[in-house]
Amino acid sequence: MNRAVAAETVREKRFNQWVQDHGDAILRTCFVYLSNASDAEDAMQDTFLKAWKAMDQFEQRHGANEKTWLMRIAMNVCHDYHRSKWFRKVDLKKALEELPPRYLRVEPEDITLTMDVMRLPETLKQVILLYYFQEFTLREVAEVLGISVSTAHYRLRKAEKLLKLQLTGGKDDEK
Repeated sequence: MNRAVAAETVREKRFNQWVQDHGDAILRTCFVYLSNASDAEDAMQDTFLKAWKAMDQFEQRHGANEKTWLMRIAMNVCHDYHRSKWFRKVDLKKALEELPPRYLRVEPEDITLTMDVMRLPETLKQVILLYYFQEFTLREVAEVLGISVSTAHYRLRKAEKLLKLQLTGGKDDEK
C-alpha cells in the first residue's frame, strides 16, 4: 500500500513540475494558435489532462524530452479545437488585449508580427510557433509535428516568406 501511495506522490510532483516549467509556454502557444484566450486556457488544461493520463507512456520513453512531448500534445489539442469549432472571425487585436500581460510577452512593436503569425495557415503557424516562440530546433519541430526535418524546414521557409510579404505590404525584394 505504501508503495502505491509513494508512486502516486512521485507522479503528482512530476506533474506539478511540468505545469510549473511549461504551463506558460503551452498557454502562449495555444493562444497564438487559437487566437482566443479562453480557448487557449481550455486547450492548456486539456493538454495537461492528457499528459497526466499518458504519464506512464512518457516514462517508458527513456530520455524523451518532456517539453517536446507536452508541446506535441498541445499542438494536437489545438488542432482538434481548431477543427471542431465553427469558423468565426476573430478580432486579433482584441484577442491579444484579452490575454494577461504575463502570458503575452510581446513588445508593443511586435504585436503586428504576432497578429500576422496568428493569421498564417495552420501548418505554417505550427512551425513558426515551435521554432521561434518555443525555440525548438528543426529536429524537435519535426518530432512534435510528426513530419520530416526537410518538411519542417520547407514549412518554416514558406512561413517566413509569407510573413515577410505581409510585413512589407506584399513587396518581394527577392528578384
